[in-house]
Amino acid sequence: MSDISTPLNDGMPVISTQRLTKAFGNLVAVNDLNLQVMRGDVFGFLGPNGSGKTTTIRMLLGLIHPTAGRAVLFGMDNAYQLPAILQRIGAIVETPTFYPYLSGIDNLRVIAANSGMVLGKANNRRYEEVLDIVELRQYQRLVYRNYSLGMKQRLGIAAALLADPELVMLDEPTNGLDPAGVIEIRKLIQRLAGLGKTIFLSSHILSEVQQVCNRVAILRKGNLVKQGDVKELLREKEQVEIRMNQAEEVQAALQVLQRLKEQGISWMGHIAIEQNALRQPVLLVDAPAARSAEINRLLAHNELFAAELHPREGSLEAVYLQATAQPNQPGEATPKDTLYELNTSADGTKGAAK
Repeated sequence: MSDISTPLNDGMPVISTQRLTKAFGNLVAVNDLNLQVMRGDVFGFLGPNGSGKTTTIRMLLGLIHPTAGRAVLFGMDNAYQLPAILQRIGAIVETPTFYPYLSGIDNLRVIAANSGMVLGKANNRRYEEVLDIVELRQYQRLVYRNYSLGMKQRLGIAAALLADPELVMLDEPTNGLDPAGVIEIRKLIQRLAGLGKTIFLSSHILSEVQQVCNRVAILRKGNLVKQGDVKELLREKEQVEIRMNQAEEVQAALQVLQRLKEQGISWMGHIAIEQNALRQPVLLVDAPAARSAEINRLLAHNELFAAELHPREGSLEAVYLQATAQPNQPGEATPKDTLYELNTSADGTKGAAK
């Protein structure tokens, strides 16, 4: 299982959207979105390319205006109180722009000056603090052009942390990174969570999201198709794997369990025969791990005795694939490339959504 810890929160949503919608002409990028991110969450924001993730983040940050609905951050509506909201957010939406011939710390000084932060000893201490957080202190004098891609990403996060924000928004921070760089970003996100930050993370690396996030939302074609606690979602995808002594017993066990399911065992889901890593036929039952002993008892009651029976943990990948493969729901916009037709007129210009 993942090493997700339950965050502390005071019951106050840091981000709350109500029917948030963005259309570009006749095309809908985000449709009727209702999100809730609680204080202390490490919140994973997932979906295929073109599902509306970046468009949503841009609306939350006030970079583009919604066609309909509203976004409330820290209890303030970003349509009217955006400056006060932005003071409490650090964000990376695109690859940050740094001066290649300046050192890491000098680039931070330039960003601080351009953002209006007061220069002086207090800021010098803050530069060192954020460089420590992203583990770049020993490279602070190295010129930016000599940074690796992972170091550049971490310096961008350091820049986002300069004003000590309560909410950190990261849009695909591991894009283009090698496995070592991905691990560095994972550890950094965990450190930020340990400092009490609320993290809003858009990512396509599901194994990383499963390890660091406590809650997720999944978009499909601009629509929210799943939102909830990661541990609870993973429990929905638990399975029990059963290996019998003889290959023909696998088919018999399948028939017994399917019959019992039809007779009313509600906790038993899909049942199928697959091959394990040794190319042996095994029975896979969608069922909670806690039901393993009961499955064993049901088989034994029918004179079928398992050679091996063990639970399979759920994976965020399985949750994601099921959510994003669902057929269109009633009222869901019909796909057209990566954007979606809207029958009603909408303000805005045509463009592509991410």
